[in-house]
Amino acid sequence: MGLLDGLVGGAAGAETVSVVDRLIEKHGGVQGIVSQLQQNGLGETVKSWVGSGPNVPISASQVHQLFGADTIKSLAAKIGMDPDVAAQHISQLLPQAIDKLTPSGVVPKA
Repeated sequence: MGLLDGLVGGAAGAETVSVVDRLIEKHGGVQGIVSQLQQNGLGETVKSWVGSGPNVPISASQVHQLFGADTIKSLAAKIGMDPDVAAQHISQLLPQAIDKLTPSGVVPKA
């Protein structure tokens, strides 16, 4: 079981959570994801995920830009999902995941 179990229900939700978990691991953990978003002009967005309060959304298109089409395609293939659908699911779950993984508002060290 991964760190993000319980974010969503159903088989498709569990598969998407698994993809988000892999994405976070592949990019250096929470600290790596936070850095990547900051470097790509989404510092305020990711700050909302780490802090308390509402999470600023991210689009599927931004997910593709941040992580690259090849990464999204590869992760989507592992669960038999269309890459665009996977990016949409990631865009919905990534803010929740980072929020859950930073409960005290502090990004854990890698």
